[in-house]
Amino acid sequence: MKRICVFLVIFLLSFHFPAAQETAGESAPDSVSTEAEDSVVDRGGAEIAVSRTGETGTETITADIAAVESSLDIFTHVLDFAPRLGIAAAIIIIQGFLIWLVWRKLFKWLSGKVKTAGGEKIKPLMIHKLKILNAKQVVDVVLFLLKILKYLLTAIQLFLTFPLVFSLFPSTRHFAFIIFGYILNPLRNIAWGAIKYIPNLITIIIIVVITHYVVKMLKFFATQITREKLKIPGFYPEWAEPTFKILHILVWAFTVAIVYPYLPGSDSRIFQGVSVLLGIIFSLGSSTAIGNLVAGLVITYMRPFKIGDRVQIKESTGFVVEKNLMVVRLKTDKNEYVTFPNLNILSSSIINYNTSTDEDEEGLILNAGITFGYATPWQTIHEILINAALRTEHVLKSPKPFVLQTALDDFYAHYQINCYTKAVNMVPNIYTQLFENIQNGFSKAGIDMTAAHYRVSKQVKG
Repeated sequence: MKRICVFLVIFLLSFHFPAAQETAGESAPDSVSTEAEDSVVDRGGAEIAVSRTGETGTETITADIAAVESSLDIFTHVLDFAPRLGIAAAIIIIQGFLIWLVWRKLFKWLSGKVKTAGGEKIKPLMIHKLKILNAKQVVDVVLFLLKILKYLLTAIQLFLTFPLVFSLFPSTRHFAFIIFGYILNPLRNIAWGAIKYIPNLITIIIIVVITHYVVKMLKFFATQITREKLKIPGFYPEWAEPTFKILHILVWAFTVAIVYPYLPGSDSRIFQGVSVLLGIIFSLGSSTAIGNLVAGLVITYMRPFKIGDRVQIKESTGFVVEKNLMVVRLKTDKNEYVTFPNLNILSSSIINYNTSTDEDEEGLILNAGITFGYATPWQTIHEILINAALRTEHVLKSPKPFVLQTALDDFYAHYQINCYTKAVNMVPNIYTQLFENIQNGFSKAGIDMTAAHYRVSKQVKG
C-alpha cells in the first residue's frame, strides 16, 4: 500500500509541473512578448527592469506590472498544488486503511465464523429429501462467495479512489471522467434499456399469470377426475394425470411461443441462431427419450396395467410400483426392482394377473403339475389333488378346483391341478401351501409320489 501511495504522488507531480509552466506561459500578456525588445526580470529581488526602445515611461510600468503578475500566478499555482496533494494523499491513505480492514480484519473474521459454525449451525442443502450439498460443501461455497465479495469490494474502492484523486488536479481531471465512463456508461445503457423494456415486461407478466391460472384450473379438473368426483363417460380416472401433464406442457409451450417476441434480443440473428442450435441438439440427443415419451403415452391410454398390479414383462414378474411417461418399475417377490423403458414394454408381451380378479371375473387360475405311474387309479389322484387345493388358503371354493390330464407317457401320466384365487398378491404363498397339501394328501393315502424310471442295459457277448 505504501508503494501505491508513493507511485500515485510521483505520478500526479509529473502531470502537474509541466501544466503549471504551460499555464504561466499562457498568462503573460501578448503586448509584452510582441512589443518588448529586451526584458530582464530578477525574481529574487524587489526590482524588475524592463528596457524598451522608443517607449514612454507609462508602457514600461505596465510591462513591469504584467511580469510581476505572471510570477505571482506561478507561485500561487505552486502553493495551490500542495493542499490538493495533501487531500489526495489523505484519500489514498484512508482507502488503503479500509482495504486493509476488509482483507485482514472483516473477511478474516467472517471466514473464521463460518468455519466455526460449519459443524453446528450449517446444515446440508436438501431439496425434497434429496441432498444437494453436505455441510462441508456448503461451508466451502460460502467461503468462496466471501472471497468473491472481498475482491468485489476492493474493486469498488479502487474504482472510487482513482477518479476521485485524479479529479483534484486539472491535468489529470480528464482521466477521472474516462474511468467513470468505463463503468457508468454501460450501467446507464443497461438502466435505460431496462426502463424501455418495462412495457414488454408487463405484457410478459400478464401472459404468465394467465397461463398459471389456466394450469391451476386444469390441475383442479384432473384431481377431481382422479378422485372420481368428476366422471366423464369413456374417460378413465388413471388417464387424468398423464393428460394433465400433456396439457401442461402444451400450454407452457404455447405461452413461450407468445412471449418469445417480447424477449430482449429476440429479433437478433445471434439469439435466433442459438435457439436453432439448441433445437438441433435437443432433437438429435433426445430421440430415444422422445421415443420413450411417446411409448409412455401409448401405454397410458392402452391401459395394460396400473400401479399395484401384478404383471409379467418379459422374464420378470412383480408388482408395478411406478409408471411414468419414460419408464415402468416392477418390484419382484424377492424385493428386486426392475426398470423397463417404455419402448421395450411397447414391443413386449405383458401378462396382467390382476385383470382376472375383477368383479366380473372368476379369478386367477393357479396350476401345478405332477406325474404318476399307471398302477395308481386316476380317480384317486384326482380326488387327492382336489382336496389338497380346497384345503389351501385363499383358494376359492367356487368355482371348484379341477384336474386335467395333460399327457400320457410310456411309464406315467401327467396330472395338472387347477384352482381359482383372487389374492394375486399372495400367489407365492398359495403355491407353497398347495404343494404342502398335495404331499400330505398322498402321504395319508399311503401312495408313494416317487415315479419309477427304467433303463434297459443290453450286454453283448464278445
